[in-house]
Amino acid sequence: MGRGESARHWRPPELPGVDLLRARYIHKTFLRHTHATYVIAAIAEGVEAFHHGGTVHRAGPGGLALINPDTPHTGHAGVPEGWRYDALYPDAGLVASIAAETTSIRGTPGFAVPAVDDPGSARLVHEVHRAAEEGNALAADSLMRIAVARLLRRHGEPLPAREVRTAGARHAARARAVLEERMADPPTLERLAAELGTSPFALLRAYREVYGMPPHAWLTDARVHRARALLDAGTPPAEAATAVGFTDQSHLTRHFGRIIGVPPGAYQRERARTYKTGGSGAA
Repeated sequence: MGRGESARHWRPPELPGVDLLRARYIHKTFLRHTHATYVIAAIAEGVEAFHHGGTVHRAGPGGLALINPDTPHTGHAGVPEGWRYDALYPDAGLVASIAAETTSIRGTPGFAVPAVDDPGSARLVHEVHRAAEEGNALAADSLMRIAVARLLRRHGEPLPAREVRTAGARHAARARAVLEERMADPPTLERLAAELGTSPFALLRAYREVYGMPPHAWLTDARVHRARALLDAGTPPAEAATAVGFTDQSHLTRHFGRIIGVPPGAYQRERARTYKTGGSGAA
């Protein structure tokens, strides 16, 4: 963590199905990455800038970054003093149930725009964090559901179904399956393309089109998320690093912090502390 920066990433018992991140970043740069969950990040101070859909978006105080699952994006300071924010990472199933109960959205719910100015919704997100830190389960759960429902009603839409139609898209899907299966020892791009019966550059183009990043960047993202699951299960960081194909723990630490926002050791300690106490408190 850089000087003047701080972050806490945790899953409070009061909010099953939701991770929280409270952070102040100045020099932090997030790699292009994805989340299996939604991202609802309310800016308290400063400005966050992020690449999403080929455009740089900015969110300042009273604004929110809204990212749908499996959507590549980055993150960095939009002003020299950085930014401070509270983020919610609700699971897809939880958001779907809230959408079904409180909105007219049919199909998979999603956010129509990645950055909005909505001080009322941002305030609700900050209040969710405060309630969770105080251990107030009723307030945290209620405010979280109110915030998600409000954001979906104001900024939501059905997400388009993803269909694999072209030969290139089929090659990309098969390449992803290979990389997932052989994550710790992946083939070279040339060998991967040959196994799939295509050319390296054709595979590069198709993979970027389907998944929003080239295979090597996607693999780094996937390794971090698999390492995170291992950390949740209690695997020591050094073992998790080698299990997913990183050279050592420092290699994992570098990429983990630039995707999850905190070092793997701090992430695992926070998880263990929360599960052990069954409660929460300020870090």
